[in-house]
Amino acid sequence: MIDSKEKNKVDEGTLYLVATPIGNLSDISERALKVLSEVDFIAAEDTRNSVSLLTHFGIKKPLVSYHEHNKREKGVEICDRLRTGESCALITDAGTPAISDPGEDLVRLCAENGIPVTSLPGCCAAITALTLSALPTGRFTFEGFLSAMKKERRERLDELSGEVRTMIFHEAPHKLKATLADMENVFGSDRKISLCRELTKLNEDVMRTTLGDAVRYYNENDPRGEYVLVVEGGIRKNEDLFWQDMSVTEHVEYYIDMGIDRMEAIKRTAKDRGVNKNSVYMEYVTKENV
Repeated sequence: MIDSKEKNKVDEGTLYLVATPIGNLSDISERALKVLSEVDFIAAEDTRNSVSLLTHFGIKKPLVSYHEHNKREKGVEICDRLRTGESCALITDAGTPAISDPGEDLVRLCAENGIPVTSLPGCCAAITALTLSALPTGRFTFEGFLSAMKKERRERLDELSGEVRTMIFHEAPHKLKATLADMENVFGSDRKISLCRELTKLNEDVMRTTLGDAVRYYNENDPRGEYVLVVEGGIRKNEDLFWQDMSVTEHVEYYIDMGIDRMEAIKRTAKDRGVNKNSVYMEYVTKENV
């Protein structure tokens, strides 16, 4: 049931996570504007971008810079001000704060210090792209940005090779070609993908295709704009379930008994289970030494 009662003003000593538009300014909520207008100060990822947004809506509030490179010292400063009874709205450049964003550290710091935090629902590029993808939405995993380093990017994708849920990634245009090539190598050319760019903006575009066709398309066309990639999950075949009733240790030893060396057995076990190989290694070594 929707609660129609509204508070007359923001609460003292509270951090508000305020979602802002990802492109179309009309997507900001009435509640977001109310909170931004009433808090004592606003913490913003890029104060220059935020000034433009706030000016558009006629909001004038003191701004504090809070981003990846100053989050430790600024997080403490913000918490100190909240403890004195001031209220703060946290905004990112676009979308929902604390999602693939240093805001998660500020929320954690507030939680550790007993400072109230509330979140205002709103724009989120990942969810917007998922709903447009025409891929299964019942189960999904958000993976954010992949590493710019090829080795680390491939390792991350290898970990996801057994993932059966729909996968969501953020990607910048200058990294798109390399990412698509690695995805095709790991997931296969026929795997479906939805490439969503410039969401809610004038040039919004959604390409629903396969990884193989996406690689070919961008070999001939330059990527433009910020992308959200929604990738189809894998299909778990019956023969892949041989390990279902095995413990991790039994799973690793199954491969070792086949004559495979221990590290390769651990890697294959991790791939079967769709988990990080380090977690398999730690569990196996712990049981081995018991």
